[in-house]
Amino acid sequence: MITPGSLRPGGRTAAVRTAVLRAAGDMLVASGLHGLELTAVAERAGVGKSTVYRRWGSVTGLVTDLLCDMAAQSLPRADTGSLRGDLRANATLVRRTLTNPRQGRLFKAIIAASSCDDRTAAALSTFYDRRVAEWSGCVVDAVARGEAPEGTDAAAAIRQVSAPLYYQFLTSTRPLTARDAERAVDAAISAITAGVFVRGSRR
Repeated sequence: MITPGSLRPGGRTAAVRTAVLRAAGDMLVASGLHGLELTAVAERAGVGKSTVYRRWGSVTGLVTDLLCDMAAQSLPRADTGSLRGDLRANATLVRRTLTNPRQGRLFKAIIAASSCDDRTAAALSTFYDRRVAEWSGCVVDAVARGEAPEGTDAAAAIRQVSAPLYYQFLTSTRPLTARDAERAVDAAISAITAGVFVRGSRR
């Protein structure tokens, strides 16, 4: 069995992977993790079930590869030339993803699954670690420009932008708005400039 996410195939193999991951995502959106079954995924994707079992091996392996694919296809970090501009782009991307009818429901299903499945939780953690690392360069650049204090923990600062958006997404039925994203940016910048995220700070 191939380790999920370890191969980036081309040709027919790539088409099979795309079809299977799309089918898996659709089924997660519709039924959650408990509704995901490899034979049903193969049928929906129009591929042989032996191919799915041989390549992914388990539902968790399939979800792990789905997250790898989502991370690979995510937009690169912004580079607007200012901390506020970069963080606004980050918050806008998070809000747009979570309010997308399909993507929002997909993330909610995966987050729910991660609460009861350790391998899914590990895959989700890896996904977010990759995205945070991608966007941390915005804060690193801000430190170099003098917009943020030396020693600022860039990853912690980036997580602060998306944290309130995810909290509202998961605990409220009120849709996320552009104002919610702007408020998250305002709060993050206030904390960054105050030195809250400086390593070793006792603030």
